[in-house]
Amino acid sequence: MLYARLFSVRLLKAVIVLFMIVIFNFFLIHMAPGDPAAVLAGEAGATDEEFLRQLREQFGLDQPLYIQLWHYVSGIATLDFGYSYRQQMPVFDLIMARMPATLLLTGTAFVLSLVLGIVAGSLAAARVKKPSGSLIMALALLFYATPLFWVALMSVLVFSVFLDWLPAYGLYTVGAGHTGLALALDVGKHLILPATTLALFFMAIYTRMTRASMLEASQQDFVKTARAKGLKNSVIQRRHILRNALLPIITLAGLQAGQMVGGAILTETVFAWPGIGRLMFEALQQRDYNLLLGIFFFSAALVIVFNIITDLVYGLADPRIKEAS
Repeated sequence: MLYARLFSVRLLKAVIVLFMIVIFNFFLIHMAPGDPAAVLAGEAGATDEEFLRQLREQFGLDQPLYIQLWHYVSGIATLDFGYSYRQQMPVFDLIMARMPATLLLTGTAFVLSLVLGIVAGSLAAARVKKPSGSLIMALALLFYATPLFWVALMSVLVFSVFLDWLPAYGLYTVGAGHTGLALALDVGKHLILPATTLALFFMAIYTRMTRASMLEASQQDFVKTARAKGLKNSVIQRRHILRNALLPIITLAGLQAGQMVGGAILTETVFAWPGIGRLMFEALQQRDYNLLLGIFFFSAALVIVFNIITDLVYGLADPRIKEAS
């Protein structure tokens, strides 16, 4: 009953926030200079005003802004996100075709960054006064400060061009005709570089957060009591310090999971990964309003879903959250 009430409250807030995001994105997109009709006419080499008028009428851009907003919001209620001007396909179908690749990339990067970040942070906290602990934090700071696009380009240059170990672009080898296990291994090989590149930045954040949380937890009274009982340091680190230090990590991970979808734009563009991040970049260049708004909607929805899941998981990890809710 308590979880149902908590979920209902979170869901109601999520719907309100998502509606506000839809309205804001609509007006933000229409404030941008240019429109799809002008872009299409320019690429066709046509400057005739009558041709532009016909295009705007075809796309509904000649209607007042409030009418366009009403059509868009009412369409979302039935999962009708409109038609892509450039791709000549329904926006929903386009996004659904690209979503699995993005979820594969961001999901892999999220798990990789979280696991490695917690492990590295735990080692750094356990070796806080040793050179190895300082080295871990120095590497974390390096990965945190290095631009994502630079890491992506250098990884392509080193591991694909110089060493020729890993493929640099795409989801799978085009024309290879792989199926079954061979296809899965091929996709996994293509996934290594983009997933690792995307994970490094977030891994650095989790490393720093885990170390700080564990050092703070190590000063608590229950840890001093455990040491007084003669428990081994490894047991204290794992069962007492790390377990309590994970609570802020859960909160941060939930926020970062949603942000990874947006952060995948650069990664997908550099590695030509066929996800919604690259699709968003192409839609922005082409002024494809409906496609952009659809991608923004799904990105915002994913962030909200991850936040709701985080709230529920946090309640499981700390019963005091359920009582306060």
